[in-house]
Amino acid sequence: MRRTASHLSLFLLGLGTFLLVLAMMLVWYVRPHAAVNPIDIDVTAIYTGTGSVFDVDEARTLHNRRITVTQRVRGDVVDSERSGAAVWDVVTTVDTDESLPADDPRDALEFVTGRWVTDRRTNKPVHCCEEEPYHEGEAYLKFPFDVQKRPYRWWDNTLGATVVLSYRGTERIRGYPGYVFTGTVPPTKIGTRLVPGALVGKPEADRVVAEEWYANHGIRLVVDPSTGRSLYAQVGPRRTLRAPGGTQDAVVLLDSRKLAFTPATQKFQVSHAKKESGQLRMVGRTLPIGAGAAGCALTAAGGILLAGSRPRPRTPETSSSTPSK
Repeated sequence: MRRTASHLSLFLLGLGTFLLVLAMMLVWYVRPHAAVNPIDIDVTAIYTGTGSVFDVDEARTLHNRRITVTQRVRGDVVDSERSGAAVWDVVTTVDTDESLPADDPRDALEFVTGRWVTDRRTNKPVHCCEEEPYHEGEAYLKFPFDVQKRPYRWWDNTLGATVVLSYRGTERIRGYPGYVFTGTVPPTKIGTRLVPGALVGKPEADRVVAEEWYANHGIRLVVDPSTGRSLYAQVGPRRTLRAPGGTQDAVVLLDSRKLAFTPATQKFQVSHAKKESGQLRMVGRTLPIGAGAAGCALTAAGGILLAGSRPRPRTPETSSSTPSK
């Protein structure tokens, strides 16, 4: 006796096997290749708050001023494709209401440019492509994909070093959940400036090399766990000048307890986080689970049909001779 497999059982086995392989490819190949930093990025984040700023024209610190920080990030597609990294050009401006709106961002109270180069998958710095400034750490403009509930080293551009941000639980921004990370920066000397001596309490000196100090009252970031995108960002920068060797701040250049994403920036960040995390969830969880479940069911059904195939008896052999009587 020999068995014959039905066409249906073989079809089910083949389709089930294909779906199982597809599920594994989605998890181990497609999803990792989808979770990469974009190279054609063009986004603007705006922080607002109140505080003190130094007015160069008046040569004094102005208090209780509305402060606006605008950060625009644009990807350099050509350099990104050439290097295989994410190359982003960043322009950051600091303004008060008096300097806004500005026809040219260079008219702001402060105008800073930079080029940030990161590994598209890990978000770690890649030191190439005229990177400026040289930076380290795990997070700056964004966190890595698949954010963990652990401390992260966040690059503080003003400090010129990393700051450890600790995980502080979860929080919803416009109804969307994110991980909270916080940290502070104690007063730290970050450089020197040549200024009039009278500005830092040295009227007898025409010019002195004053010390520039920086601190941050509080850094608070709410991050999308899947994409690493910042849903909400809040910082409290304080920059001052001290006389050479001094222990007290002589001039306040910038001081705000809270500069935070505007509602419009929060809305933009949340909407894009929903879209991007949904796409990653689709290829990394929804489709693999569906394909895997269907593959198991079809493979089992095909196996049952194959095992239950009825045996076909062999045709008995006949002799051409006739029996003798």
